[in-house]
Amino acid sequence: MSETGFCPELSEDVREVRDWVHRFARSVVRPAGAEWDEREETPWPVIQEAAKIGLYSLDFFAQQWFEPSGLGLTVAFEELFWGDAGIGLSIVGTGLAAAALSASGTPEQMGEWLPQMFGTPDDVRLGAFCASEPDAGSDVGAIRTRAVRSGDDWILNGVKTWATNGGIADVHVVVASVDPSLGARGQASFVVPPGTPGLSMGQKFRKHGIRASHTAEVILDNVRVPAACLLGGAEKLDARLERVRSGERAGEQGAMRTFETTRPSVAAMAVGIARAGYEYARDYAREREQFGRKIGENQAVAFLLADMATRVDIARLMTWRAAWMARNNRAFDQAEGSMCKLVAGETAVWVTEQAIQILGGAGYTREHPVERFHRDAKIYTIFEGTSEIQRLIIGRAVTGLPVR
Repeated sequence: MSETGFCPELSEDVREVRDWVHRFARSVVRPAGAEWDEREETPWPVIQEAAKIGLYSLDFFAQQWFEPSGLGLTVAFEELFWGDAGIGLSIVGTGLAAAALSASGTPEQMGEWLPQMFGTPDDVRLGAFCASEPDAGSDVGAIRTRAVRSGDDWILNGVKTWATNGGIADVHVVVASVDPSLGARGQASFVVPPGTPGLSMGQKFRKHGIRASHTAEVILDNVRVPAACLLGGAEKLDARLERVRSGERAGEQGAMRTFETTRPSVAAMAVGIARAGYEYARDYAREREQFGRKIGENQAVAFLLADMATRVDIARLMTWRAAWMARNNRAFDQAEGSMCKLVAGETAVWVTEQAIQILGGAGYTREHPVERFHRDAKIYTIFEGTSEIQRLIIGRAVTGLPVR
């Protein structure tokens, strides 16, 4: 047991969740992966199947989020993304919007809007978290979308980009600036209810990987929402802004809290992709013969597989530690959330590239899934904080200096 008190052992309940999700990933998700990757469309039939068994539901996300060890969602995401990352993200993408709402919203707001993000098995709905902008990706403080008070309402104007489920979601959570002079500290988050006039989808992006997950721009043109849609409420916002203006620390901005709390879950997705690539290459090496023997008998291949297996395990254990710490209110004093996301993302890219190498020319074709695994893996060094941003955060944590 480490200094944090973390012991990497899964409870019986968590093992049951892991096995249940794995069965769904093996029988439903993985067989559909190539088709929906080619179609580059939201896999509604698969999401509906997930909803029917309770995997795509508010109850599942809430139960696993509050699971005592913190590992419920972590192991579920690894298994789901082992099946296919694009379909996996289409199933869990609503969870980011739910996390943003939970990070900043009041109990009343959570009670009203969380159920509307998921719907029911007969009426599946989606949520979208809208933070990034064309000129504000890693630099969250550069957000230009404005929210201006108008009587008892707020009016939102701006353009969001890289939004998972953007424009097709029923409920959007939008980060906007209420006082641009304060940068990231002058921002707030708003719920935009279904059917609100002025919100529309802009460009839908055609992507290198995770193609089954819908990613698009969201246009906000004089979007009017009631005061009740300001997450946390006006009184809390006004008090926070006043503290900032007076020079006091006002706590972490909502978007950054969302990213920090979800990093272990994102890392778990990358671990699932990495494991899928490793296992496929391992099985291929056991069967493929060249020069009269299995290629796995060659040290060059066996040693590469050894490194792949080791790196997957390292990434998983770092992810479990961060998830456990977050659930048990242990501070990320060494930026453990960023550490696990950095290591898992770069592991996924490296492992899936080596999987292609082991398969040779066959691995470069779409006859085998490793080329898709590799395309899917790359986003994990980019979204929800690039590898460079993770290193910046870790560097600040370990030195105690304002690394820039």
